[in-house]
Amino acid sequence: MQKKTLFICLVLIMTSTLHLYAQYAETDSNYKQCFVGSTFLMLGNFIPNDRNPPHFIQLNIGYRITPKNVFFIELKRSRFAYPLGIPWGDSFDAPGENYPGHIRQNVIGFAYNRFWWKGLYTAVHAMNAFQKYYDENNKKIATGYTLFMTYRLGYQVQLFKNRFFIEPSIGLTHWPVKTNTPQAFETIERKWPKYFGYEPGLHFGYNF
Repeated sequence: MQKKTLFICLVLIMTSTLHLYAQYAETDSNYKQCFVGSTFLMLGNFIPNDRNPPHFIQLNIGYRITPKNVFFIELKRSRFAYPLGIPWGDSFDAPGENYPGHIRQNVIGFAYNRFWWKGLYTAVHAMNAFQKYYDENNKKIATGYTLFMTYRLGYQVQLFKNRFFIEPSIGLTHWPVKTNTPQAFETIERKWPKYFGYEPGLHFGYNF
């Protein structure tokens, strides 16, 4: 499922680069300080998948401190049943590589974007994930916490006189803090690294 979702996002990224331009200035009549948004990865919720449904939602709420410095909060909810460190390849979300159950998590994240040239930006995301672990009978067996850190390189594209924007990006995520993982889940995770690279992103938002 996730492969299909990421493929859709990659297509959207390629088509979104047809008219690249984003340069903020406080004197610009189209300049907006606040925004709300999300990610096109939520399209994965509409791909039929009885094995690993993502149940993924995300809301971003942001403020432009200056035209080049942006801070925002990310609120997320998701479910997954495989180690997040599995790299691209045959093992990615493959049968036999999954947990003996699944994880549901609620996330509150804090992110900072720095714009360097036109719409080109780098970003740092610190995401606090409060996780519940479920066995194969859908019974909760533990709760835990994971700190996810993501580093992104992206480009913002303004649309409709800066009312809307999209942000194709690529990122690296790792998790330096992870607590209270059940032994059966940890055994599966040990096979894979504690990071995931080349992670595509495609945020969108509304400026006001």
